[in-house]
Amino acid sequence: MLRNKTLANRLREVFLNGKWIANTNYKLQIEDLTWRQSIQQIQDLNTIAVLIYHVNYYLAGILNVFNGGKLEIRDKYSFDLPPITSEADWKNLVAEFLLNSEKFANHIENMKDSQLDAPFVDEKYGTYQKNIEGVIEHSYYHLGQISLIKKMVLEKESA
Repeated sequence: MLRNKTLANRLREVFLNGKWIANTNYKLQIEDLTWRQSIQQIQDLNTIAVLIYHVNYYLAGILNVFNGGKLEIRDKYSFDLPPITSEADWKNLVAEFLLNSEKFANHIENMKDSQLDAPFVDEKYGTYQKNIEGVIEHSYYHLGQISLIKKMVLEKESA
């Protein structure tokens, strides 16, 4: 399989439809949550909504680069979730995240090998492939957090 197809499949696996690595994916973890569950604070952990915003922040920022824009995202803003005060706010965040996940995977699927090997924005950031693999690894890290936080939220509700 070509690298672009393999990377796109790995992205879909973590975000949209896979169960092979973690026995779950983002869509499965968040599609049945209410807005109140998504913002439920457990100790000093990030909320699920904050983590979805965080991962989506990077997807949107990198998509901007893929579409010819500048790299404008900054780590210090990546957790700045606007308030979630209704089911509509939460559903909009989820819809944007899932849409960006699919756009991201589709874009990777259509990349040529030469672009995968090219420097991402600046040589100091490595290649496109390195950054895409970083998104996958970063996303699995936060998927694990979301899975555990969701279990804690649901346990707290049933107590």
